[in-house]
Amino acid sequence: MHVTHHVDGLIAATVALVNAVTPGEAHGQVVDVPHGVALADAIADAVRHPGYADRPSLRDARRLVDMIVHARHVVEALDVGDLDYAAELVNWMLTVTGTRPRLDRTGDGRHHLRFHGPDDTFAHGWAAWISAGLAMAIDGDQGHRLGVCSAPDCDRIYVAGPAQTHQSWCSPTCRDRLGIPPSDQQIDSPHIPDLPVDHGSADIPDPHGPSHIPDEEHP
Repeated sequence: MHVTHHVDGLIAATVALVNAVTPGEAHGQVVDVPHGVALADAIADAVRHPGYADRPSLRDARRLVDMIVHARHVVEALDVGDLDYAAELVNWMLTVTGTRPRLDRTGDGRHHLRFHGPDDTFAHGWAAWISAGLAMAIDGDQGHRLGVCSAPDCDRIYVAGPAQTHQSWCSPTCRDRLGIPPSDQQIDSPHIPDLPVDHGSADIPDPHGPSHIPDEEHP
């Protein structure tokens, strides 16, 4: 049960990150992709929850963007039923981020399975958590809960609640734009679990050479 709760939290954070920093359209409006300080702020806002308010450096924020974009591609593949490609991409993400499992002692005094990158800096930690969350969601047959909004002029992604198998919208705004009564479906917001944090910085490794996540800010 604890593992399911942990996965739900990681997926909720991944959805929030994708919607906060990837280009496209949201609720009929063109998304203004953040850069610089605004990018770091958007990432911090996306992962914030009670007891966790860490903020990436500008360097870590830039590095994390590529993994967030790959996470979007995973959801897009799941949305069209291409599970093989989604799994292949997640396997690549797990490799490139150096994601590894570890038993961590958490606030309840017990040891729980958590995933880490080469270290627990913001970029490394979240790159690993995004990859691991998607992997566990697919492994647990929960990939069908992830999708791309079906409302016109919107490509934000969503995670449906466990009993909401027919959800196809990213927000109450788009649900209303589709003319679906609020009583039909409600969007859950799972709690993001406790995550280890460290404020260092290093390059996320790539099995084919230098870090895949660039230092330069994305245009």
